[in-house]
Amino acid sequence: MRSSPSRAVLVAVALVAGALVAPVVTAVPASATTYPSWQDVEAAKGNEQAKQAEVATIQDALHAAQADAATKSQAALDASAAADRAEADLTVATQTATSLQAQATEAQQTADRAKTRAGQLAASLYRDGNQGAMTTRIASAHDPDELLYQLGALDQLTGTWTDVLDDASVAAHTASSLHEQALRAEDERTALAAAAEQKSDAATSASDAAQQAVDSTQQHSDELYAQLAALKDTTAATEQQYAVGQAVAAQAAAQARAAQAAALAEQARQAAGSSGSSASSGGGNAYPSTDGVAVDPAGAKAYAQSRLGSYGWGSDQYSCLVSLWTQESGWRANALNASSGAYGIPQALPANKMSVAGADWRTNAATQVDWGLAYIRDAYGSPCGAWHHEMSVNPHWY
Repeated sequence: MRSSPSRAVLVAVALVAGALVAPVVTAVPASATTYPSWQDVEAAKGNEQAKQAEVATIQDALHAAQADAATKSQAALDASAAADRAEADLTVATQTATSLQAQATEAQQTADRAKTRAGQLAASLYRDGNQGAMTTRIASAHDPDELLYQLGALDQLTGTWTDVLDDASVAAHTASSLHEQALRAEDERTALAAAAEQKSDAATSASDAAQQAVDSTQQHSDELYAQLAALKDTTAATEQQYAVGQAVAAQAAAQARAAQAAALAEQARQAAGSSGSSASSGGGNAYPSTDGVAVDPAGAKAYAQSRLGSYGWGSDQYSCLVSLWTQESGWRANALNASSGAYGIPQALPANKMSVAGADWRTNAATQVDWGLAYIRDAYGSPCGAWHHEMSVNPHWY
């Protein structure tokens, strides 16, 4: 889900959507949560008031369990993107340093050849031995034509020598300048290499911390949904789908309100004659490190197709969904919009909105699909409804 093309809409939607996620993201860490026991659940079954109170307790525990994983997963995503940017900067710096060093070497070779040529010419100007010095030959010439020829040859040779000396001087200066540039480029490359290594280590640490939090949260969430199912006489899968649907519906409603408010504000600004223009969200998708991310577009499509019926949709909706998410993300679970921060197969913005569908939203395509389908149902009614909206606006978004 990309944001609206208006910068004002972008800001308002992001703020409201972020505020909606905040109770999940900023709750107390899972390690500090007291979880209901099965004894508590069984005891609450006999009294409707106690049952409702226990349901509320379990729901609070679910939110708390999701909080630490959501925060750490977002941190891992940010750290991975930062590491990728640092690696890209290092690649450019390495290419620059290598190119400058090659140019400096070539310029030095040119200067050396020019100096050698100048020396050879100097030797020919002042050679002696059996051939005699050129000046002696000129002085001893009796034929006026020969004298003129010798003088012309000397003048030409002297001019050539001077030109070669000038070329040698210029080449030496160029080589020196390029050498200094190459040294500076190498210093920058070295600094960027250290920064890239540091950011890579930070990304690895953040990913490990996120995975630990996700594992813990999933373990607790499975039990909590099972407890809810026991209290409501349903199934854990039903309770999870219902909880995700409720959360995503609230997110979609908040986003719609924010977009409407931003649009009204934009109309008022234009009516007042304010300067400035709306800006597209722009920015193509980048793909952060796939460490821990299951990037399997074909598998994601198959899973999404299998889930259509649970939302009351027929197979006719599948082609629209394929078109929608192919355009948005290429069905890649690690697709990151470098400009807006939208992430995943459905391009959720902010990315951690998907935490309501599962703690493993950063790495699991199925969790992203579950959130995306719930969002589409609440925002557009169906995948074809979302796809028609996507194609009705430029830049495209849904």
